[in-house]
Amino acid sequence: MRHQRVVTGVSGSPGSLTALHRAAAEARLRNAELWVVLAWQAPGGAQPLGRHCGGGTSSPAPGRAAAVEQLRGALDTAFGTVRPGVTLAGLTVRGTPGAALVDATRDADDLIVVGTGSRSLIRRLRPSVARYCQTHAACPVLAVPPSPLQADLDAVHRRNLWRLPLDLRELAT
Repeated sequence: MRHQRVVTGVSGSPGSLTALHRAAAEARLRNAELWVVLAWQAPGGAQPLGRHCGGGTSSPAPGRAAAVEQLRGALDTAFGTVRPGVTLAGLTVRGTPGAALVDATRDADDLIVVGTGSRSLIRRLRPSVARYCQTHAACPVLAVPPSPLQADLDAVHRRNLWRLPLDLRELAT
């Protein structure tokens, strides 16, 4: 018997960790396996051949080793010593994040959970992983918005970047 999968991608960003926690909750609710995917690309952007992203079988060792360490770090950051309470599988794939997530799904009963990330002007220039998954996946896609606290943190970073003074009245609200 095949087990349903909840597939999510991580990069170590706060948005991807928020999506990872939501994916773990969905996996518990569905009694499904949690597949955590970290996509990586070789220096110079060379892409392997394959269905969408090559499946990661012909990857250079240094790039793959770094991806494995980044995946372990993201899981440690997200869960620490307390695991999510479901069967957890980590997968590093050489390719683009959207294609890696779509390729990791098996059938229409699976679920992709992806963070929507910040849609600032600079980030809009990069392709949206969530949009790619929604367009290409044969299974449902749950797009998780960033935490409201992330918007506050981004505002503080912008204030510091522009060296704007802090209004103490804002802290009281």
